[in-house]
Amino acid sequence: MSRHHSEISLSEVHKSVDTNHPGRSKWKRILSFLGPAYLVSVGYMDPGNWATDLAGGSQFGYSLLWVLVMSNIMALLLQSLSARLGIVRNKDLAQVNRETYPRGINLILYVLAEIAIAATDLAEILGMAIGIQLLTGLPLIYGVLLTVLDTFLLMLLQRLGIRKLEAFIVGLIFIIGVSFFIQIFVANPNAGEIASGLVPHLENSTALYIAIGIIGATVMPHNLYLHSALVQTRKFNTDDKGIRKALKMNFIDSAVALNMALLVNAAILILAATVFYKTGRTDVAEIKQAYELLPQHLGSTFAAHLFAIAVIAAGQSSTITGTLAGQIVMEGYLRLRINPIVRILITRLIAIVPAVLVIIFYGEEDVDNLLIFSQVILSMQLGFAIIPLIHFVSDKKTMGKFAIKFYVKISAWLIAIVLVYLNLRMIIEESDIFFESSGNLIWKIFVVIAGILFIIFLGYTTYYPLSKTRKKAMISHLHNEPTLLKIKPLPEYKKIAIALDFSEMDQPLFNQALSQGSKNKICINSYCRERIG
Repeated sequence: MSRHHSEISLSEVHKSVDTNHPGRSKWKRILSFLGPAYLVSVGYMDPGNWATDLAGGSQFGYSLLWVLVMSNIMALLLQSLSARLGIVRNKDLAQVNRETYPRGINLILYVLAEIAIAATDLAEILGMAIGIQLLTGLPLIYGVLLTVLDTFLLMLLQRLGIRKLEAFIVGLIFIIGVSFFIQIFVANPNAGEIASGLVPHLENSTALYIAIGIIGATVMPHNLYLHSALVQTRKFNTDDKGIRKALKMNFIDSAVALNMALLVNAAILILAATVFYKTGRTDVAEIKQAYELLPQHLGSTFAAHLFAIAVIAAGQSSTITGTLAGQIVMEGYLRLRINPIVRILITRLIAIVPAVLVIIFYGEEDVDNLLIFSQVILSMQLGFAIIPLIHFVSDKKTMGKFAIKFYVKISAWLIAIVLVYLNLRMIIEESDIFFESSGNLIWKIFVVIAGILFIIFLGYTTYYPLSKTRKKAMISHLHNEPTLLKIKPLPEYKKIAIALDFSEMDQPLFNQALSQGSKNKICINSYCRERIG
């Protein structure tokens, strides 16, 4: 573990993809921009999404499809803002937070970001372990422990370069997409009924809880840190024209990648609604339960195997991006750089411990509840990533002409307000349920204090960048502070001896000797002449 003073995000791959290579065709230069959003998009289709999508589809049919669409629109806007920050300021969200907020606030923001990453990794671990169990019959706890091994796969991909890593992720996304395309084709849902799910409405508090879980699983806070760093892997012209081109290409990249993620999430919810809700199985909210029931309703075990393979692919792809986000957050907030293997193991162990404890003490049947709960935790962290991001990309002093326009700013703040409102509403309703069911006074006091602190800190995070006491940006210096130099005149040399070897090096050596001689004359051996110039 070491301190570092570089302001470069993901320094191992920073500016490693040249988008202006003269030897490439126009289309290849355009395609070289595409890739970062695919690494981001896998976080929008990880196993945590599966649990919330399955629960929403089986309990409420197609009625929560509008939540997926709304979440995708939110994600597209927010990810484009994150990319804009990285492209224009050449810094990631964690670095800009460190420059803006006081040290104590940054420490809290860092802890919250790490909690979000741990919650994400928890969902990925459980999803992969469930997929392994479904295919092999291996006990879930062993599958959880096996997920540590993908540390070495990530290390290999990182050494091969960012483009190879992106290609691997796209391959996994392709596997997920094909798997669900086949399952949807077999299920044959009604298009009219699907369209009815695009009308916004919530049936009850349970639907709200699942809807917030869907939002938390779709708009993920760690992806905002990740995207602002990944766009910096591209080397492009930093003039106005080059920045505008980079912004345009990254928006296209985000639109394509995130809409693919929307199709996957919609496919999971539609599959659950068609296969389970319409047949009266409204209790299906678990990945394992869905796998076991799919053959009965689709008439084939092949679709169920595809389901399990897609779970593993989703978990594997998401764990890579989660670890990268952990590196970005740690280096950005704390300026700490540790061995990548150690970083991956720390992130993985933080997520494995609660998973193992739940399995040991509560059994495998409560794992999917843990998955949904992890997504709600993600949703509660969103405000602390979104609000600073909106402030930064709106700041004309640092963003210049690339600060977001007024209508974009209004849209972004509306999204932030909706998310914060949903979170506060969920906290209040869940607290009411807790107070009614629990008789433990200490826990009740703890919940009240935690809720108050949550609101206060969220308000402070929102207000501080607007205050006049805003912290000045801390500029990293690679060298010590400059000191006053005492300059003394250099002596004039009247005699200079040089050795000639009668080669092409004699001329530059002779010129250097002339420059060191006196103003009036220079002598070589016993021959002297007046110096010219």
